Amino acid sequence: MRKLEEKRELLYVIRTLDVLMSSGVGLEAALHTIGRGGYGIISADFSAMMKRLQKGNSKGLDRELKDMMKLAESAGYKRLLNTLYTNVTQNTDLVETLKKQGTRMEEERTDEVEKYIEELGGVPETLLSIGMIGPIILAIVGLVPQLMSGELGAFMSLPDPVVIKSVVNMGLIITLVGMALIGLKAHTKDPGL
Repeated sequence: MRKLEEKRELLYVIRTLDVLMSSGVGLEAALHTIGRGGYGIISADFSAMMKRLQKGNSKGLDRELKDMMKLAESAGYKRLLNTLYTNVTQNTDLVETLKKQGTRMEEERTDEVEKYIEELGGVPETLLSIGMIGPIILAIVGLVPQLMSGELGAFMSLPDPVVIKSVVNMGLIITLVGMALIGLKAHTKDPGL
């Protein structure tokens, strides 16, 4: 759950940091802004870090960032924290690095969405096929005793109407379960963007 939330909010955090720092806001002020909220678990992480720094019971921003890297679950969040850590310890060009990371994250997100769309391409047709053809076939099965009565019924024995009714009802239930399972499969493949 944490990993999914990190992935969902990360691009927005990177873009916000990029905008803030490009406009001249310092790193600590930018981290404080992210920590105020709006970015889910990442805001909670940054808020807790900034509170520890303000209270003075911290070893410094570099150690806090290093500790947060251990807490992070998604690769992108770890990469962002490592970038921030590198900037604090080595004074690198953070704005340019954030722009590159943001572009990379956008490309990854676009690829994930395209893959998701491709995987779901056949789901609507499958649901329609099962939802439309299944009941039609079952209705025909239910009509067989009426169609086979008379002279045709003399050549072969027909099952009891109760048996046919049970088969039709069971078929309809299986159709509904099948449609629900296909929908569930589509829902679990959601990239969470």
